[in-house]
Amino acid sequence: MWERFSFYGMQSILAFYLYYSVTKGGLGLSEAAAVQIVGAYGGLVYLSAVFGAWVADRLLGSERTLFYGAVLIMFGHIALAVVPGLLGVGIGLICVALGSGTLKATTSSVLGEMYAPGDDKRDAGFSIYYMGVNLGALIGPLLTGWLWGWKGFHWGFGAAAVGMAIGLIQYTLLRRSTIGDVGKAPTNPLPAEKRRTYLLIVIGAVVLIALLAVFGLLPVEYLSNIVTVLIAIAAVALFAIILTSKRITSDERSRVISFIPMFLASATFWSLFQQQFTVMALYSDKRLDRRILGWEISPSWVQSINPIFIIIFAGVFAAMWTALGPRQPSTPLKFAAGTFLMGAAFLLFIPYAGGGPNSTPLLWIVLILFFFTMAELFLSPVGQSLSTKLAPQAFHTQMIALYFLSIALGSSMAGALAGLYTEKNETPYFLWIGGASIAMSLVMVLLNKWIVKMMRGLR
Repeated sequence: MWERFSFYGMQSILAFYLYYSVTKGGLGLSEAAAVQIVGAYGGLVYLSAVFGAWVADRLLGSERTLFYGAVLIMFGHIALAVVPGLLGVGIGLICVALGSGTLKATTSSVLGEMYAPGDDKRDAGFSIYYMGVNLGALIGPLLTGWLWGWKGFHWGFGAAAVGMAIGLIQYTLLRRSTIGDVGKAPTNPLPAEKRRTYLLIVIGAVVLIALLAVFGLLPVEYLSNIVTVLIAIAAVALFAIILTSKRITSDERSRVISFIPMFLASATFWSLFQQQFTVMALYSDKRLDRRILGWEISPSWVQSINPIFIIIFAGVFAAMWTALGPRQPSTPLKFAAGTFLMGAAFLLFIPYAGGGPNSTPLLWIVLILFFFTMAELFLSPVGQSLSTKLAPQAFHTQMIALYFLSIALGSSMAGALAGLYTEKNETPYFLWIGGASIAMSLVMVLLNKWIVKMMRGLR
């Protein structure tokens, strides 16, 4: 809960901090640069899940890696709160991205290991977990948005740091009694003689990125595009490593292959969903009528609408999957439903497209975000659960990282796509983006039987 509090609390005001003028407490970047940074950051969060998964599988175990990731998140929010300018943004976002990505992969891994293979309650368990973390996603934007309006952006970032510190204290006190020995040991330990080699690779990568930034070879206007390419390469490489490994069985290999079309569907879904922090942020600031009884709410508070629906309906979905048991739709059909509803949500923007300031009623955005939520509940918790089901024994956490790579690809694409959005081309933008997602849902329906067959007995 506290990790989501800090993550969404910070991200809900990040775009505004980047493109608001200096006189309004922001950095004065262009809107195009702001959405590229937000998209690149979102992609890096989930790309770093691969790094965290590798550390968990080869070095520390998933539970200890989870803990250290949380510490890194806290330091990142502190940097955003106290270090001024783009330097604070750079340090803070890198730390939060690495920490959040690490925590995302390992949290799902630890939770998945608490259920026996084939347990029908697994999807319901992940839905309950999803509801819990969305409490933080609800409270975070409300508090940081209020602090932004009252004291400025840095107070909002500071609240995210405090929330993460509270979460760490709670976790430290309760980790032994609640989690026990789950995830304590690495599943595929790295030989001691190879550790120095990998350490040098990491140091070299950090130095290379720093040099590219210093010499201006990482322009902010194209950050999301660069990150998208890197994520695509990482995904292909990780699929290849797992599929060519001698440590997996033929059934495990077939299940990994079945995950490929669902990986693509997931990336499509998240390229739309993560536009909450790019296009939706711009839209809420410039087009939305945010007045309630004469009082204008912060544009960042729009980010709390989705978590409200999650809290209300996550339990409903958990109960539904539990009641249906083996009669519930297959995972590919759940993915199809998620991508269809996500596309429909974007088509709902069209009736008010092209209007001026305050032209879109607040209740219409609530309706759109209701569709966002229904789509999310069909796909996101099910996707996390799926990755633990299909994971080969030797690549348990890295398979979860593959799912998060699909989110990374979608998140960075959300920034790249947002660069195409302007107030003048809203109708074609929403039409093509929504239509592409609906087309992907039809592909998943057509491939359903083949995917289920390749899953070798899993649904």
